[in-house]
Amino acid sequence: MFYHICSAIKRNMKNLKNALFYIGVTGGFTALIYWIISKGKLLEIGRNIISPTSKDTLFNQFLVSLYHNLQHPLAILLLQIITIIIVARFFGWIFRKIGQPTVIGEIVAGIFLGPSLVGLYFPEYSGLLFPPESLGNLQFLSQIGLILFMYVIGMELDLKVLKNKANEAVVISHASIIIPFALGIGLSYFIYHQFAPQGVEFLSFSLFMGIAMSITAFPVLARIVQERGIHKTKLGTIVITCAAADDITAWCLLAAVIAIVKAGTFASALYIILLAALYVVVMLFLVKPFLKKVGDLYATKDNLSKSVVAIFLLTLIISSYLTEIIGIHALFGAFMTGAIMPDIPKFRNIFIEKVEDVSVILLLPLFFVFTGLRTEIGLINDAYLWQITGIIVLVAVIGKFLGSALAARFVGQNWKDSLTIGALMNTRGLMELVVLNIGYELGVLSPKIFTMMVIMALVTTVMTGPALDLINMLFKSKETRSAKNKLNDTFKILLSFGNQEKGKSLLRLANSFVKNQKENTNITAMHLSLSDEMHAYNLEDYEKETFQSIFEESANLNQELDTIFKATVDIESDIIDIASKGDYDLVLVGLGKSIFEGSFLGRVLGFTTRIINPDRLLDKFTGKEGLFENSPFDDRTRQLISKIKNPLGILVDKELTHVNDVFVPIYSGDDAFLIEYAQKLIHNNNSKITLIDINNQLKSTFVLEKSIEALLKNYPSNVKIITDKDLNAGFFINQDLMMIGLESWKTLVDSQSIWLSNIPSTLIVKP
Repeated sequence: MFYHICSAIKRNMKNLKNALFYIGVTGGFTALIYWIISKGKLLEIGRNIISPTSKDTLFNQFLVSLYHNLQHPLAILLLQIITIIIVARFFGWIFRKIGQPTVIGEIVAGIFLGPSLVGLYFPEYSGLLFPPESLGNLQFLSQIGLILFMYVIGMELDLKVLKNKANEAVVISHASIIIPFALGIGLSYFIYHQFAPQGVEFLSFSLFMGIAMSITAFPVLARIVQERGIHKTKLGTIVITCAAADDITAWCLLAAVIAIVKAGTFASALYIILLAALYVVVMLFLVKPFLKKVGDLYATKDNLSKSVVAIFLLTLIISSYLTEIIGIHALFGAFMTGAIMPDIPKFRNIFIEKVEDVSVILLLPLFFVFTGLRTEIGLINDAYLWQITGIIVLVAVIGKFLGSALAARFVGQNWKDSLTIGALMNTRGLMELVVLNIGYELGVLSPKIFTMMVIMALVTTVMTGPALDLINMLFKSKETRSAKNKLNDTFKILLSFGNQEKGKSLLRLANSFVKNQKENTNITAMHLSLSDEMHAYNLEDYEKETFQSIFEESANLNQELDTIFKATVDIESDIIDIASKGDYDLVLVGLGKSIFEGSFLGRVLGFTTRIINPDRLLDKFTGKEGLFENSPFDDRTRQLISKIKNPLGILVDKELTHVNDVFVPIYSGDDAFLIEYAQKLIHNNNSKITLIDINNQLKSTFVLEKSIEALLKNYPSNVKIITDKDLNAGFFINQDLMMIGLESWKTLVDSQSIWLSNIPSTLIVKP
């Protein structure tokens, strides 16, 4: 006791000593600072310093200071970035919801913020946000974003695919370049006199029109192929290979065209082209082997040291610098550096993760807006100009779409696949904007023709999805229509998982429902990923890794398993669509976590989301959101509950390993449907089922009473009935799973029962 008292006194004395030292040091030096400033005031004599005296003057001085801060170039740039990211993400979300690539929404966001809309109707705001003197900073920052993005595009290319499928792909790809290239040059012959800028030679103008007509957006095409689920097919392989070959060829052509434009004539450009060829040789035969050695040394490491990252980023910057100096644009150097990165998926993944988020989310939208500031739809102000725009779009579609389709048909593809290849190769997207901006900066394209070509890029990209849908509808085979009836007599379960551990729990649960009826059952495991989080070059590796532990678990359970792996722009909508079209008897999903729980900010964000999310707003008006008011459902689960028409099971997983002991609370006669699932668990898994009679509800309806009587008669040793008064903490410890109806779950949550802190894994079932 005495020892503890002495220790406490010692601690208090130490704290007092520290406090006195703190007060002495801060107080003493504060006094010293005040004394020096007071003496320094005397030095102001004779220097004509005017000190504000009135409160009004002080406030005005504050306002002047605030105004100057707002006008500072850094403040303007940061405000531009904030506005651009918010608007770009909003428009990207809208276009993703209507089935279009996010990049289209971001391009439209750029046009929205430019002189075509905001600048036209709110010129004062546009002038404040985008003053002319600030555009230089915006341009250079957007160019850095483009360099990083082209580096990623180069890394996404799988050059091994080009080697394996080069024969057909090169024929189709080069036909899809030369045909629109020739048509673009032909079109330029008719519009050169009226639309080419003064002082620009026909050669330069026509070459840029040709290259702009022949470009394909490899990243957008790859995303569409993933989202359509054709990446595993022969068609998907061919079209990805065609796009990769197209990208490489088009960028080499663009480098040559830029060289010719800058030099003035082809003969003068030969020096630039020779230098460019030397650059390519050095990159392929000196830099690439060096980078591969570095990659091999660090391939097994999870993280790369800053020195290694610096080597690769420095290579990127030097390469971009050299191509800019040579005269073929820095973007070609970035693309080339990405293409020669070590061919190690894990290694490339690390770099893509480091670079992509910054370039795509932060910097690339700046490029879209900068393009939008150059795009003045108002310049196309009469019927004749719109007619010319229509002709440009028509020539672009005929050249790329039909050119690719006819070439594919010539090399042996059927008409459906040929037209599909044509529709996909006609996608231009962001890559077209890159080419157009280069042409604009070189002075080859006038503002009018630039705007027309931007419209063409939008139209040809937007039409890809509808064109593919139309082709599929026209060539829909009888086999496809009859396939729906193939498994009509089987009990089909679809389980959708995000991470592998949840997937294994869902698989164990699904297996418990069908274990002894395998000849009449079918289980499908599905994993959906956002398309902008996956890359074409490592798609197979990603799929294999995703399902690896699921397949291991299915082998342990001796359960055959079908799989669905798909890239998508909207996971919830695709789960709903696949569940509906597959005619599944039960859909199992895991419960996610909501960002709107546990904090004041989260609740504010949740309220805001309810306003700006159309799905949540519709649920609010239709009364569906009332189902979830007191339930810990995340937004994804809310949407699945409200939209899926199939029976749905939501697993709240607490490391579910067995389904041997299951209890089923019966809150009302509406829970009668749970008896069927209980019967399946008994028959297939020999589960022990405990029915909990809540407030004497077991005889509330004839259907429920007869169902329980039949269950007791058929499986007397597997079924037990108790009341809620018989429950204690020991009961929950011995249970593996609670199975409960959705409405009863809401009642249980409303009651704030002590069950909620004791229950095991829970399956919430919506009939």
